[in-house]
Amino acid sequence: MPYFKHDHLEFHYLERGSGMPFFFQHGLGGDTEKIFALVELPDGFRLLGLDCRAHGKSTPLGQAEKLRFDTFADDLVALMDKLKIPRAIFGGTSMGAGVALNCALRHSERALGLVLLRPAWLDAPNQANAKLFGLIAQLLRSHGPTLGWKHFAMTEAYASVASQSLDTAESLRGLFQDPGALEAVARLEQIPQDAPNFDRAAWRRVSIPTLVLATRHDPVHPFEYGQVLAREIPGAQFQELTPKSVNLTQYTSELRQSLARFLQAEFPAHSNPFLAKDEPRHPSL
Repeated sequence: MPYFKHDHLEFHYLERGSGMPFFFQHGLGGDTEKIFALVELPDGFRLLGLDCRAHGKSTPLGQAEKLRFDTFADDLVALMDKLKIPRAIFGGTSMGAGVALNCALRHSERALGLVLLRPAWLDAPNQANAKLFGLIAQLLRSHGPTLGWKHFAMTEAYASVASQSLDTAESLRGLFQDPGALEAVARLEQIPQDAPNFDRAAWRRVSIPTLVLATRHDPVHPFEYGQVLAREIPGAQFQELTPKSVNLTQYTSELRQSLARFLQAEFPAHSNPFLAKDEPRHPSL
């Protein structure tokens, strides 16, 4: 598996396909392998993903104070430099959407496009999420993964999430089941207290093609957050997807179709400088 060294850490990343680079980042507690199982791109696009520090196969944890959006974005740009990729499309889901937005704002000269899937932050910490993940971190530290999950499963916080989205509830359970859950518990304390940026006016300076995707019935990823981002980013496209908890197959299909339409319309093959002369010029699903 490919790794690269940066800031005294070994970062794990994956890539698939060839053509225009598209970095798609995972959510809090997730990893790139889950993203690569979900996301499929049309011909002419190269999918890449980095396991953020304290996630996946990237080790060691490093300094806890560096578990923040600015650092995650800088890590991603370091990978671009390592791979000699001057510019790319940035995308991601949940926390990964925040990393992508941070990249587009702080490293705008490297950004070709932007895709925000189920964003969980605006221009400040989501206090409800910070409280929820803080509780999970507290239980992990006090009781460990197995007993911590048993305690969490009996809380009103878990019951509230499960009543709205069984899929989201299952993802929270996964935070206890992760083999590195206890070692990387600081991520649940640090990241929800941060934000991709703290100035909403900066969104209005984004001048690249942007797609925002959101679902309803998800307390951790408010549908309204997607609407706000799409409204504030000039020219951004917005699309509602079927919630994962309603129909995962439909959600996955709609996501892949939305990505294909956006990429093929905004980055047509004839204008793709990353395609070699012998590569396909007519992207297909």
